[in-house]
Amino acid sequence: MSVHKLRLGDLLVENNIITDDQLKDALATQKRNGGKLGETLQDLGFVTENEIINTLVYQQGIDYINLDKYKFDLEVVYFVPEKIARKYTVLALKKEGNQLTVTMEDPLNVFAIEDLHIISGYEIKVAISKKDKILKYISQLYTNISAREAIDEIVDEFSVEEVKKETLNTEDLGNAIDNAPIVRLVNTVITQAVNLKASDIHIEPTASEVRVRVRVDGILREIMHPDLASLSAIVARIKIMSSMDIAERRIPQDGRIELVVNNKSVDLRVSTLPIVYGEKVVIRILDRSVSLRSVEELGLMEESVNPFHRLISGQNGIILVTGPTGSGKTTTLYAILNELNTSSKNIVTLEDPVEYKLHGINQVQVHEKAGMTFAKGLRSILRQDPDIIMVGEIRDNETAQIAIKSAITGHLVLSTIHTNSALSTVTRLTDMGVPSYLVASSLKGIIAQRLVRKLCPNCREAYESSEFEVRALEMEEPRTLYRAKGCFECGGTGYEGRTAVYEIFLLDEYARSLVYSGIQEDEMLNLLKRRGYLTLKNSCIELIKEGLTTVDELNRVLGSM
Repeated sequence: MSVHKLRLGDLLVENNIITDDQLKDALATQKRNGGKLGETLQDLGFVTENEIINTLVYQQGIDYINLDKYKFDLEVVYFVPEKIARKYTVLALKKEGNQLTVTMEDPLNVFAIEDLHIISGYEIKVAISKKDKILKYISQLYTNISAREAIDEIVDEFSVEEVKKETLNTEDLGNAIDNAPIVRLVNTVITQAVNLKASDIHIEPTASEVRVRVRVDGILREIMHPDLASLSAIVARIKIMSSMDIAERRIPQDGRIELVVNNKSVDLRVSTLPIVYGEKVVIRILDRSVSLRSVEELGLMEESVNPFHRLISGQNGIILVTGPTGSGKTTTLYAILNELNTSSKNIVTLEDPVEYKLHGINQVQVHEKAGMTFAKGLRSILRQDPDIIMVGEIRDNETAQIAIKSAITGHLVLSTIHTNSALSTVTRLTDMGVPSYLVASSLKGIIAQRLVRKLCPNCREAYESSEFEVRALEMEEPRTLYRAKGCFECGGTGYEGRTAVYEIFLLDEYARSLVYSGIQEDEMLNLLKRRGYLTLKNSCIELIKEGLTTVDELNRVLGSM
């Protein structure tokens, strides 16, 4: 075994990184509080993690592994059990003959190396990586392994023929939910989705397998393919968790699950749908532990900050946020509500569903089946002496009429509507039967938005813009742009996280005259552009120039250039 018997403290003293007195202080502190010497030295401010790593790399010849750029082999990772990996902060990287290479937080830990040798049966070669990176990839990699083990066990217990013939009865399904592999598999899928910061989980049967996908940064990504034999048991487990009828497989059902995953409180909205090959399950993930954004954190362009604050500063009128499903409209509305929320204001919301509970704000849940619609709820809210009203969505003429009349009579009304752009919202409202003079007099402004993926900072690739891109992006000359490449850190996508692009239509006197006149959307846009109106495309172009996103994202989200 490649074991380094020199102690870390002595090594740091020999290389003049710390003094003898500092080592004595650290050892005394370690004796009182426990823990590892390296962490104690860092906590006392005597040394940094990078200084420890550099000393071990350059003085002891230990290899440093950048885990963000490493391609893991799950078969090798599995040589070290998860409990041992977490105990010693270690990951197995590769196997060559009788030698197993591992990367550790503390490669001088002789006891850890001895344990790894006994458990794996291989000679151990050590390397070093940063602690936070090792812990991060332990969480990611062992989730995959746990899922694979559970799938293998499920296949052993449920035959494909049984599922294809649909011979599993209610009693079988009840037994299935108590099956440990099924419980572990479902928990693993949910945990992995939360770790990936996914917004949705899709569990869908095909002719030969079950496909599990998660929506990360707006894009669906496959994470596993359990055998078709596991479908009935998986669906049964989810139905029990969400209080659905496990015996009913012919009609759609809806349910809800509240869980704590990795110390995070998450709310899962579950929907089942009978399709050709069985029942498809979609789970919407709402992470309760995620803090709501402030207006400053929305990512507004500098040119849009003042119009945005002017828009939300008034005492009455209607403000609409528009965009497709999943474009971040609710986040923007909640940020505005947080900005406006004071003890002197009575704020009431009407939502379907209530996604996040806001302190000091009266939130009402819509129940369509019970007759509590947006229109009926809005009428009731008006009798509650509100200053500010937030309506989750304007879906029909009745809701639109009540919201607009409320805005005219002294209330500030916030809501969302599904349209493609800010200006097309005007057309949508008139199509709903709202007269153009009411639209013009009640509207304060419209915020259109989309979410675009941000380039992964670890692997983004620079290139020189083409002549076509210079013209399309309205640049004066070629410049360095960036494109997605892909690495382990971003799951090979080249992107990590999302940010919003905005278009703010603030109705001043000129804009009101255009809305009142009822002119066509294209003509209105051309007139507004002459006065400096900024579109969604302009906002996205700025992010491209700053190297935060790509031309491909512009085309994906807003259409071809």
